[in-house]
Amino acid sequence: MSAKKTTMSGALAGFLALIGMSVVAGVLVTVSVTPALALSGMAATNTINVFENMPAYLSIDQLAQKSNIYAKQADGTPVLLASFYEQNRVEVSSDAISQFAKDAAVTGEDPRYFEHGGIDLQGTVSGAVTTFAGGATRGGSSITQQYVKNVLVQKCEAMNDAEKRQSCYNDATEVSIDRKLKEMRLAIGVDKNYSKEDILRQYLNITGFGGTVYGIESAANYYYNTTAANLTLPQAASLVAIVNNPVKYQLDRPDSETNGAANGYADNKVRRDYILGEMLEYKKISQEDHDAAVASPIEPTITSSSTGCQTAGANAFFCDYVTHVLKTDPTFGEDEDARLANFRRGGYSVYTTLDLDLQNAAVATLDQNVPKSMANWDVGGVVSSVGVGTGKVLAMAQNKDYTQDPNQTGANFTGINYNTDYTAGGSGGFQPGSTYKVFTLAEWLKEGHTLNERADTARRSDWGTFQDSCDGPQSFPGFSPRNDANESGRNYSALQSTIGSINTGFIGMAKELDLCGIRSTAEAFDVHRANGKVLEKGAGSVLGTNEIAPLTMAVAFAGIANNGSTCTPIAIESMVAADGTDMPVPQSVCTQSVEPEVAAGMTYAMSRVMTSGTAQQSYGSTSPRVPMIGKTGTTDDAKDTWMSGSSSKVATVVGVVNVSGTYKNQRKIRFESGSASTARHRMWPDVMSVANAKYGGDAFMEASNAVLQAVQVNVPDLRGKSMAEAQATLVAAGFEFADGGVIDSALPAGTVASTDPAGGTNADRGSTVTVSSSNGSQSAIPDTVGKTEAEARSLLTGAGFTVTKTEQTGAEAKQDGRVISMTPAAGTDAAPGSAVTIVVGTKTPAEGAAPPGQDSNG
Repeated sequence: MSAKKTTMSGALAGFLALIGMSVVAGVLVTVSVTPALALSGMAATNTINVFENMPAYLSIDQLAQKSNIYAKQADGTPVLLASFYEQNRVEVSSDAISQFAKDAAVTGEDPRYFEHGGIDLQGTVSGAVTTFAGGATRGGSSITQQYVKNVLVQKCEAMNDAEKRQSCYNDATEVSIDRKLKEMRLAIGVDKNYSKEDILRQYLNITGFGGTVYGIESAANYYYNTTAANLTLPQAASLVAIVNNPVKYQLDRPDSETNGAANGYADNKVRRDYILGEMLEYKKISQEDHDAAVASPIEPTITSSSTGCQTAGANAFFCDYVTHVLKTDPTFGEDEDARLANFRRGGYSVYTTLDLDLQNAAVATLDQNVPKSMANWDVGGVVSSVGVGTGKVLAMAQNKDYTQDPNQTGANFTGINYNTDYTAGGSGGFQPGSTYKVFTLAEWLKEGHTLNERADTARRSDWGTFQDSCDGPQSFPGFSPRNDANESGRNYSALQSTIGSINTGFIGMAKELDLCGIRSTAEAFDVHRANGKVLEKGAGSVLGTNEIAPLTMAVAFAGIANNGSTCTPIAIESMVAADGTDMPVPQSVCTQSVEPEVAAGMTYAMSRVMTSGTAQQSYGSTSPRVPMIGKTGTTDDAKDTWMSGSSSKVATVVGVVNVSGTYKNQRKIRFESGSASTARHRMWPDVMSVANAKYGGDAFMEASNAVLQAVQVNVPDLRGKSMAEAQATLVAAGFEFADGGVIDSALPAGTVASTDPAGGTNADRGSTVTVSSSNGSQSAIPDTVGKTEAEARSLLTGAGFTVTKTEQTGAEAKQDGRVISMTPAAGTDAAPGSAVTIVVGTKTPAEGAAPPGQDSNG
């Protein structure tokens, strides 16, 4: 920039300003030394009025410090995951700062620091002369004034509104007499309220050391990989040198032509050696120490502080989830900007719920079983574990390398968290497949059905109308799901359908329920779509077509295992402020999703899935074993595969998914560890084996007969009714109808001839009653008992039957000559021409009696 020629009026103005500045400086010094005299003797002067209306006190707010996110090892030892900061600063006490650094700051920046009252008149006047001569401010501010300026800048940077922040910054740094006067006035106030040692400590903690490095502790860490307490003499002097002009003297640009490694960081060395000379002059160091320090080369050891979740390695996606909580939960501030600023400036220590034992197991099994990338397939692998009854997120991992760097574009990189909702990590979720069936099971039991109750489970091309209390009856033309193992049973029980994950079984159950009710039950377990849209409730949704985050399903399964009480997930266990104060953190809220009795029925069925159903492979590979529940899920064409389950302590969801683009049928893909479709059964045991060994597991609540046994219902007598009427009557009574075909019967053709079980007997509600219709080909055998032989023959032959006769002697007199019994029995249906045997009674003569027709005496 070219220099401008000073005009006479400008020079005069500058000269007057110099005079005014000098007077004010003198007055301020007087005020700082003898405030009572100054205020009583000079209060009426114009000079005092210049600064009398300025603030005399500067509140010292907390300095911006980096915040750290930790996990804890089993013994409670914290492990740093990542740090976040706007200013890389760690505030330390005075005794944690090398005396070399303190002496270097004082002798290099303000040699009369311990003598003046906040402003150095000689330095201020020198700076004013420079301002008058060249129109710019030269150094000369005391350490206290520099501290005041830094505090004002800090206040500006804490503002969330960008426009207000910039305006504030301009006011705090403008080159003007007014700003200098305000700074001086505030410096005097600070000097009155704080000790010199404390001001020096705060100055060394607040001042910038280049880039985002603030404070002597972070500067020592960053430039020399040491602490402020352990700084050597030449190190301390070179760091204090940076303060004078951070851009010029900072030590992290080795390629700089003027201040780089090639020339021994020449600019910094000149300033460093000047400070060492000042320390010698003011007798802070000996000649020998001075000479040795000047002779020592400047050799920085740049040690970057971890910043952002990318430094958390395999734990980065969990770290990313934690930062989402910090940004969005109202516990941490009024809005997202305020929350983020609080976190990045607050110096918080955030202790998370992450269990490193489970997390390490999750990371290891993903590395072993799911590749980070594959040609022509965007494959994803996920693990989420949640504490039962606590909501604590214990593990969260996926098969990708975390990045937020747009230049890292390899298929192994992503910044999207597959385990969470879109708002928490950018993922739209995945179809959970048959793992979602547990919510239909819950609704089934809620509505009074039982596990051994059966439904109409035969596959069909048209499932007819489903009940929907939200939008009215619904039908789904073309909806005809098949069963994965081609099961073809017509009336599976709810328990059988759960153990075998039978699609038509659950659609049959849904037909007897309310689709809106099934959705409401899922929502009661905190289930929601990852993209924020409303859960779909069509017939297909029963089989798991909604896109849901793995973490959401883990929370739901934990709720089932917790006697039906679902606890919202939490990722932060505690948080401590920079001053050691415990900060409030979000708490898990537990809500009863279903009654414990219903949950007990669910856990009974889901435990059977583990021991004798589709999850046997996961169950058999888990060691140690504790009581566990589970459900498998496979979407259409094995696009996504899942294993979800829980003990009474930990719930875990694992999956192999298609992230984007053309999907692959996992049953046709092999990883190095085996089939892609069974990777879930290799990963889930790896995680749950660690969980079981660490947390154990208790037995689940025992299911009652009310949810286990089918309700007994009386089978109605349907004989003689039309087949349509019979079917309607059975369905209304809670039975399934099966057509047994046509049989010989005396009832009118087309009417019900018989049922199995027979009418009047009891049978399980939901079981199938087989109904046979009559062909009308038979007649009922008329009843001839008690009739004479002649009458019997007439009735039977008249009905189309043939007659055979036998006699039974010794009949009573009243039975003599009459039919005693008949075979087949009266009322039996028989074909025309069939023989009916009648038994006719015959009276036997008494001993000594005369034969018939003769007199006994004769």
